Amino acid sequence: MTTSADFRSSVLAGDASPLPAQRHIRTFKPRRGRITAAQAGALDRLWPQWGLEIPAEGEELDLAELFGRVAPLQLEIGCGMGDAVVAMAAARPECDFLAVDVHTPGLGNVLRMAERTGLTNVRAAAGDALDLLRRQIGSDALDAVHVYFPDPWPKARHHKRRIVRGDVITLIADRLRTGGSLHCATDWAEYAEEMLAVLSAEPRLRNRFPSGYAPRPTHRPVTKFEARAVRDGREVFDLSFVKI
Repeated sequence: MTTSADFRSSVLAGDASPLPAQRHIRTFKPRRGRITAAQAGALDRLWPQWGLEIPAEGEELDLAELFGRVAPLQLEIGCGMGDAVVAMAAARPECDFLAVDVHTPGLGNVLRMAERTGLTNVRAAAGDALDLLRRQIGSDALDAVHVYFPDPWPKARHHKRRIVRGDVITLIADRLRTGGSLHCATDWAEYAEEMLAVLSAEPRLRNRFPSGYAPRPTHRPVTKFEARAVRDGREVFDLSFVKI
């Protein structure tokens, strides 16, 4: 298994997407991206304390050790450049936030912004969120899960790769505590319909808005990605469910 030191070394050497071996269908596209000096510096300084690489095999995380305290944990799957998770962590200092992605520049940016704003309740995880959920997060461990603008995999033959699908939602529901929340957002209307159907079919989840989609929550900042979608004329759909 790649160590944290190996991970940082590979990133700083120019490999922007070191990933562990996958044992299931990927829900993401591995991608390289140019890492800035500020992002690389944040990884070099902060990764040993604030970062973890998700192994293909692994024991359950010691969350108290990871965050240095016991607090409600919120997970963002696919944190991008970190705008949402950092804003949520700043607004909810009583909660801990774990940001997961495969895009190394984004993870570096999460740590950079957390350091710059003086946050200590944010951690970054590199790798497949499904490996994390299956092997390193226990039942009833999560206070909330956020899935914002996941890859829509628009071609029909790739729909099996979508992260909002029945088996994944069953897994997330198990990891949520009773009363915990699952919040999704997408700018693909067809995917939004599928999300609503899949989430509604999970017996342990209840739609907070029985009429269908949720109003846009104030806690989710408008990212550059969302602003571009709106500018291009695409509607944004939010879905808010609670574990019962």
